[in-house]
Amino acid sequence: MLHTSPYIMYSDGKGNIFEDTSLYVTGRCGWEAYPIPVEDWIELPDGGQLYELPGRRGIGIDVTTGEMRLCEKGWAVAAFIPPAHTGLFMAAYETLPDAPTLPLFCYSAAGWQDDKLYVTAVRIEKDIRQECAGYDDTKIQEGYDHLVNAYPHNRLVKHLMDNCCMTYTCPAARNFAMGRWECPVPVSPACNANCIGCISFQPEEETIVSTQDRLTFKPSAEEIVEFTVPHLETAPFPIVSFGQGCEGEPLLMWETIRQSIIEIRKHTNKGSLNINTNGSKPDAVKALCEVGLNSIRVSMNSARKDIYTAYYKPNNYQFEDIVESLKVMTAHGGWTSINYFVFPGMTDSVEEYEALRKLIKETGLKMIQWRNFNIDPDWYLEKIEVGDTGECMGVKQMMELIREEFPDLKFGYFNPSIERIKGNYEEDFAH
Repeated sequence: MLHTSPYIMYSDGKGNIFEDTSLYVTGRCGWEAYPIPVEDWIELPDGGQLYELPGRRGIGIDVTTGEMRLCEKGWAVAAFIPPAHTGLFMAAYETLPDAPTLPLFCYSAAGWQDDKLYVTAVRIEKDIRQECAGYDDTKIQEGYDHLVNAYPHNRLVKHLMDNCCMTYTCPAARNFAMGRWECPVPVSPACNANCIGCISFQPEEETIVSTQDRLTFKPSAEEIVEFTVPHLETAPFPIVSFGQGCEGEPLLMWETIRQSIIEIRKHTNKGSLNINTNGSKPDAVKALCEVGLNSIRVSMNSARKDIYTAYYKPNNYQFEDIVESLKVMTAHGGWTSINYFVFPGMTDSVEEYEALRKLIKETGLKMIQWRNFNIDPDWYLEKIEVGDTGECMGVKQMMELIREEFPDLKFGYFNPSIERIKGNYEEDFAH
């Protein structure tokens, strides 16, 4: 347990990181920098890493005077927090006029003390499914060889193995190669939203580039069924998840998904069938529920319509459709999650808290996946035109209030297996 805040770190611009023992780290919420409570620091979990933030000077608290000032020695430093952990504060810095836009990662406050790296985060999920230590490169290579040989004509298997698993080292695709847990099923090359922070498509004129290439074809139901049935039959705690964050919107391919579900369920009753979606087509969700879809995860940056719309820029759908999709799944007895992008200073604002409470009550929501938001904070707030983020309570405090009011609502980071949904939720996570 730390007794004081850790020291600020800075980078020399050449990949070397140093501490500045004259300054304690501060954290950012919204546009402002704040002192960080000592109890909010944890050691950087395995799989975390540090980033230098070019063109930015870290904001610290002077160890002697207690005043806030800039660290002028080099560029600011932030941390990437690995899955299963949710950040409480972003890195605090002042951006110089010619600073480049930061790529699409999360930038959490980080510090150094007693030869250890610290970040401000909570572990929100016990599931170990994306922990670095759990991946075995030999088994992944064996799984890759097996899958591409077993399904030589399957474009989707080839895409998942060559692009997702081997090029992008996607955790879900690597788990699929290892024959376990959640199997990703990208289905759509097109999208009906124009998310500012889209990881698979950015306009030519934009200052950032997408981190992944989007799916370039429409898979057939046959291609989907061919490899998902064996996965459901043999994997521990199996889930088939239609729709991934690195593609278009799966509900645009709902007919193909519907056909796939019908065929899958002819062959096996095992496992959970989930969709990761923007929730834009409640009628499509209803059609899928009727043939056996039993879990939905809807992504959102905010439970407020104006903040949501400013970021997602939806085509031919609106915020109310998302709410309706969650209601449809609840009416069919299915599992509902939101993939909730946490942005300290926005997510924990009083206004957002009230909107989230309303959403939970209205939809009978089962779970919040508290996700770190991968985006340049300045760029995001400017793009959605938010100058004042309003009164905030702190991410941790907000989580506690939600937990208190909705004791049955689950917190986590991943889609739960059917064993967790139907059994003892706290114990049946992937081992």
